[in-house]
Amino acid sequence: MARVAIVTGGTRGIGEAISLALHEAGLTVAANYAGNEEKARAFTERTGIQSYKWDVSDFDACMAGVQQVEAELGPVDVLVNNAGITRDGTMKRMSRSMWDEVIDVNLGGCFNMAKAVFVGMSERKFGRIVNIGSINGQAGQYGQVNYAAAKSGIHGFTKALSQEGARAGITVNAIAPGYIDTEMVAAVPPEVLEKIVARIPVNRLGKAEEIARGVTFLCAEDAGFITGSTLSINGGQHMY
Repeated sequence: MARVAIVTGGTRGIGEAISLALHEAGLTVAANYAGNEEKARAFTERTGIQSYKWDVSDFDACMAGVQQVEAELGPVDVLVNNAGITRDGTMKRMSRSMWDEVIDVNLGGCFNMAKAVFVGMSERKFGRIVNIGSINGQAGQYGQVNYAAAKSGIHGFTKALSQEGARAGITVNAIAPGYIDTEMVAAVPPEVLEKIVARIPVNRLGKAEEIARGVTFLCAEDAGFITGSTLSINGGQHMY
C-alpha cells in the first residue's frame, strides 16, 4: 500500500510541483489548498490528485483535515509544509494584522500540521516532514520582517522537532528555496526581476520542479539518516 503524503498549498506553484513529484514517486498525495476552489478543481481534474480545502492557520481545521485525509486515503506518513503567504511592507507601514497573518499561516501552519500527524507517525515508527523555508529567512529581505521572521522560525522549528522525532523514525528537514519562477515572482516588475537574477550566480531563476526534486529526495524511504537539515536550493545566491 502506497504511503500517504499531505502537501499544504499543494495545488499551485511550488506546491503543485511537489504534489506531482511525490505522486510520480508512488505516493498517494492529498493536496491542501486554502481558497481558490476553481484552480484546485482544475488541478485535481488534470492530475488525478485529490485536493482538500482547509486553512493551515486554523488549528482545529488542520486536525479535522488530517482526520478526513486519513479516513479517505490512509495514515499520513509524509507531510510537506509548503503553504505560505506574503503581506509585504516596511516596519513603518506594516500593521499588526499583516504581521499576524504571515506568522499564523507560514509558521503557525507548520506547528498545526505537524501536531496533527506527529503522534500517528510516532506510533508507526515512520515519518517524513519537510518544511519549506526561504532564502529570505536565511538572509533577510527589505520590507519582509514578517515573512523573514516566519521563514527563519521554520528553520529553528525544523531543528528542534527533528530531535523529538529521531528515535521514532521521523525525519524533519527544511528546504530553503531561492527565487523560483512562479506566479508570485512573475508579478515582480521586470526591472526589479532583472536585478534579482543578476545576483544569482547561475544567472537564472529556479524552477518549481527543482524544489520538488529536493523534497522527493528528503521524503524517500532510504533518507532516514538525514534529519534536522536545511537544503538550500538557490542557484548559489546565498551560502548558509
